[in-house]
Amino acid sequence: MLAARGDALALIGLGSVGRDLARLDDHSDLDFFVVVDDGAKQRYLDSIDWLEPLCPVAFSFSNTVDGRKALFEDGLFAEYAVFTLDELRASSFSGGRLVWKRDDAPTGLETLGHTPQPSPHDDREHQVNEALTNLFVGLHREARGEILSATRLIQVHAVDRLITFLDLTTSGRRPRQDPFAIERGAELRFGPDVLPLASLLPGYEGNREAALTMLAWLEARADVDQVLAAAIRALAG
Repeated sequence: MLAARGDALALIGLGSVGRDLARLDDHSDLDFFVVVDDGAKQRYLDSIDWLEPLCPVAFSFSNTVDGRKALFEDGLFAEYAVFTLDELRASSFSGGRLVWKRDDAPTGLETLGHTPQPSPHDDREHQVNEALTNLFVGLHREARGEILSATRLIQVHAVDRLITFLDLTTSGRRPRQDPFAIERGAELRFGPDVLPLASLLPGYEGNREAALTMLAWLEARADVDQVLAAAIRALAG
């Protein structure tokens, strides 16, 4: 597919088609980078003719300045980005699997990317206080009638903080799956006895219940400011 074209340098598989082939199953997407010569990038973004030999494409669209998403007629879904060599060096990714490279391409292309640096505030106290303030502000928005915003604060942002707290304080059943998406594989890393997601995310009409469940969860595992805890309980009552 790419080897026959003179302007492609390499193909790098990511995620379950990258280094984590053990996760590959019938529900996996094809996530990959195509590395091309300077001046060739836009041709690969504007046209999918280089993809069609693999399988006819039923649907595709440009989703970023660097990439596209595509659905093949056989049901396989792909998400890919196209980079020049310099752009690959500046990109953020956690390392991939070199599927193919042109003979004159540099070695080590699959390891050129960098992962996000940890925040200097990435500690348990910060995660607890962020979660608590998410609950507090979220419940005020619930009281104002901004239920969607409240749901995102309480059942998305605060839950992310709880998962990060677990990553900092416990050893899960398996390593974190994706450094860019804290929620990926959370159920596989932490069972419901540790992370009761069904209770933490009861849905659009369950923000008060979710907030009280999270508050109790945090109090069982960390020092929680009791002034803020009392305010959360009053708002959720």
